[in-house]
Amino acid sequence: MALPTSMKALRYSKPEVFGLVEVPLPTLRDNDVLIKLKACGVCGTFPLIPGHETVGVVAAIGKDVKGFEIGERVVADNSELCNECFYCRRGQLLLCENFNAHGVTMDGGFAEYCAYPAGKVFKIHNLTDVDATLLEPASCAAHGLEKIAPKMGSSVLMFGAGPTGLVLSQMLRQNGGCHVVVAAPKGLKMDLAKKLDSADVYIELSRTNPEEQFQKLKAENPYGFDIVVEATGSPKILEDAINYVRRGGKLVVYGVYSDSAKVSWSPSKIFGDEITILGSFSETYMFPTAINYLDSGKVKVQGIVNKTFKLEQWAECLESMRNKSAIKAAIIFD
Repeated sequence: MALPTSMKALRYSKPEVFGLVEVPLPTLRDNDVLIKLKACGVCGTFPLIPGHETVGVVAAIGKDVKGFEIGERVVADNSELCNECFYCRRGQLLLCENFNAHGVTMDGGFAEYCAYPAGKVFKIHNLTDVDATLLEPASCAAHGLEKIAPKMGSSVLMFGAGPTGLVLSQMLRQNGGCHVVVAAPKGLKMDLAKKLDSADVYIELSRTNPEEQFQKLKAENPYGFDIVVEATGSPKILEDAINYVRRGGKLVVYGVYSDSAKVSWSPSKIFGDEITILGSFSETYMFPTAINYLDSGKVKVQGIVNKTFKLEQWAECLESMRNKSAIKAAIIFD
């Protein structure tokens, strides 16, 4: 198909200052796939042209690209790694010192077109465009699952019921977690957690004074849990989460925290109880796994994206995130 020479995009000129602009189409490298956007998930990172959860159709391919046809439905892994730094050369690609990502450090999917290396583009079949925006968060959840490596019959406590947490809880239930408890405030997210069958037990926490519920949770589980996942991003919840970890268990730091956040734990407890503390950040090469789970319907995501907007409605989209009416939002292009 004939391609335009320019495209519409949402661009930030500086923090909190944005506008719709007309920009040239991305330059297509020899091994790139140009994607015409259908939908792009909304996250909390807003660089020049945001958007790192890209879904669309193949619009053009570089001269060295094989295996893709124009018009095929695809999703893109947003990361581009250097493969040359200290960590890349050790095979620890997620720790790349020159980690670049579309929609984070490079222009992303809040535009009509975006170009990605062919090795980072994957075909999809059954998911809707909107639900497919969750493949990037699901890839992060799949990475978390690999790091946790749950044993069969594990008991799991997850604090938080956000989009990636709801995906991870389902993956844990299907991969060793025989008893999964989700604890989160009452509201849209917990209602959805139940609808998606994300856990075995749901604890709806008070937004004003959950302390009594926390004490009851500890009393009813005197030996704690094999795996405790903190997915709220609250340092206060994270600090207390270690007190729910069974001896020999794992505490997973899965939320997003400010750089200034601090927690205080007893080293004697970590030492004596042999507690493993794990961090799980982003993903590399987990898109095929995420697609297998979501495109097959094994992990349910319908309803997680509950708000959609056009690029022209970006201010409304931001407001839906501020007022928490959006569980997850997406920009749509058709």
